[in-house]
Amino acid sequence: MMPETIASHWNAEGQVNGYMPKTIGVFLMPIISLALALLFMIIPMIDPLKANIEKFRKHYDRFIALILLFLLAVQMQVILWNTGTPISPNMTFPVGLGILFFYTGVLCENAKRNWFIGIRTPWTLSNDLVWDKTHKIGAKLFKISGIIAIFGVFFQSQAIFFSIIPVIFASIFTVIYSYVEYRKIMKDSRNTDRQKIRR
Repeated sequence: MMPETIASHWNAEGQVNGYMPKTIGVFLMPIISLALALLFMIIPMIDPLKANIEKFRKHYDRFIALILLFLLAVQMQVILWNTGTPISPNMTFPVGLGILFFYTGVLCENAKRNWFIGIRTPWTLSNDLVWDKTHKIGAKLFKISGIIAIFGVFFQSQAIFFSIIPVIFASIFTVIYSYVEYRKIMKDSRNTDRQKIRR
């Protein structure tokens, strides 16, 4: 039912600007989904802090399910478009990405320190308190990013900006925040050590 060359990429305005052969286009997303599913299954097995992952494993598993459902939705959008039902990605992607970003916030709320999942900077990985404080504020920012992304449905020509700009801000802010908090905690720790020495 699919044409020999299928639409596979859309620009920010929801117009097709990329094509690929049918065989590749039909099977590319399922292959990517399978590869990601295998990677997500392996991560808890190889992480040196795997015990911490088990503490929030149900949230991690739900996150995996959401990503795979999102990729399935992308696949369905491609199939529908190329079989005569042109649903604009600017209608579907903002909602899908918004849900993913929002649940990323939920995952951040519950994530314990590990090497693969969460806001992993040199400073969060070095200190549990920095990890917890960074993920607490990161959870709020990613949830807000998710809500803003969904509103992109109502401004389809600018939908990509609703999806990308808030999450970029959240990512940059949390990296800077983790550094500032680490410096603050280390400074407080040194001051405490000096006071103990004086006593």
